[in-house]
Amino acid sequence: MSYVWDTFIENCQKYYKPGPYISIDEQLFPTKARCRFMQFMGSKPDKYGQKFWLAVDKESKYTVNGFPHLGKDDQRPTNQRLGDHVVTKLMQPYLNNGRNVICDNFFTSLALAETLEMKRTSIVGTVNRARREISTKIKTARDELYSTTILKKGNTSLTVYQGKPTKNVILMSTMHPVVLIGTDTKKKPDTIKFYNESKYG
Repeated sequence: MSYVWDTFIENCQKYYKPGPYISIDEQLFPTKARCRFMQFMGSKPDKYGQKFWLAVDKESKYTVNGFPHLGKDDQRPTNQRLGDHVVTKLMQPYLNNGRNVICDNFFTSLALAETLEMKRTSIVGTVNRARREISTKIKTARDELYSTTILKKGNTSLTVYQGKPTKNVILMSTMHPVVLIGTDTKKKPDTIKFYNESKYG
């Protein structure tokens, strides 16, 4: 299986050059085969299968890299989050070329953003409010509906958008040095619009 998959990915990379935006996510391939790497994912239509980590070109939805989740990865440093490791591994062939990573809150972290920035790669992704870099004030904020708060650290912007009365969206970007607020009724910032239009999976 490893040989077949590795050959598939090698050919994907050989015959296709991705654009500037690469989306990263997990994908469950359903199967009833008995395997110690089987995963249960209650949020998926098919609950059981083999989980793969995939990097996909935003425009074409073409797979440009990927690998199966086989449990503990000996190549992962002990002090590195799984999400950070997955993104850096998937993006390895595409670093230092000014590309952008789009991912959800399982992957996004300040440490990952800083690592990618050193490799001339930006990131746009939602942030898990449990991340230690997110202050308690932001986690519990209940601001005016459709209001936006922007926080900055170096080249990293944090957009906090109150899209629902009792829940905000937290999004990190190193691609947007300036965040523009929409003029329509919902006043969505351009970081949120970009993410919604770009996320795959």
